[in-house]
Amino acid sequence: MAKVIGGVFTSHVPAIGGAIQRGAQGEPYWAPFFNAWPPVREWLDVQQPDVVVMFYNDHGLNFFLDKMPTFAVGAAEVYRNEDEGWGLHPFPVPPGHTELSWAIIEKLVEEEFDITTCQDMLVDHAASIPLALAWPGREAPVRIVPITINTVQHPLPSAKRCLALGRAVGKALAEWQGPEKIMVMGTGGLSHQLDGERAGFMNAEYDKFCMDNLARDPDALTTHSVHEIVELSGTQGVEILNWIAARGALGASTSEVSRTYHIPISNTAAAVMVLETEAAVQSGKIKHEAEPEMI
Repeated sequence: MAKVIGGVFTSHVPAIGGAIQRGAQGEPYWAPFFNAWPPVREWLDVQQPDVVVMFYNDHGLNFFLDKMPTFAVGAAEVYRNEDEGWGLHPFPVPPGHTELSWAIIEKLVEEEFDITTCQDMLVDHAASIPLALAWPGREAPVRIVPITINTVQHPLPSAKRCLALGRAVGKALAEWQGPEKIMVMGTGGLSHQLDGERAGFMNAEYDKFCMDNLARDPDALTTHSVHEIVELSGTQGVEILNWIAARGALGASTSEVSRTYHIPISNTAAAVMVLETEAAVQSGKIKHEAEPEMI
């Protein structure tokens, strides 16, 4: 029986990839963000997930303004990275988990979500950078199921709808009969606006509200309309929808393992969080109890 262990939530600013390529992780500008990752990797070393279900937004690579699905699910055996020129290139993208993809797709349709199914799909920095941060210097030792949410072209899905999407994915994961340990990722944000009159806008108060409630009360994040979220977080800060959906996939109860918040990197309020399920807590206890004592 599959086990959902928790989720990693992170900003996916493309300039992060450039910093990795330049070896700039220790520079004062970047260090507060990259210093968030050792605890994440320690948690991953204990949990050793087999699959990552990733909620993110496509940046015009697969879909553009003339064809923009609200929700799309990858069902490919192989995903290719196509960097936009800002970050990691080339990047080894882990293989897909097509059987789990189709189980999720079938559950979403059963739950009355109208989705786009992609049997051929490219991934950009929103997927590749989080994987490179979690497993630096190597291909991530997982299979992936990418799920994209429209955060670009209005009308956008509501936060309530995205949370419901995640919860429907969570039902599919709970019913999955495979032996895998499954982790979710929610990528993007937090508050930022890259253009227009409010270019450079960030809102630490709203970001803290989101981070404080993500584990304990995700429904609190659905009390604002999409237009209110844009006002509170900036035009691109609406990527919080990816975090909300990912949180929904974790089920009712989670606990916070770690969090870091830093302003700014690349005009963005950057954050990293790890939430774990009770299944992960028990898994960690079992592993630690099994380890021999050091003499």
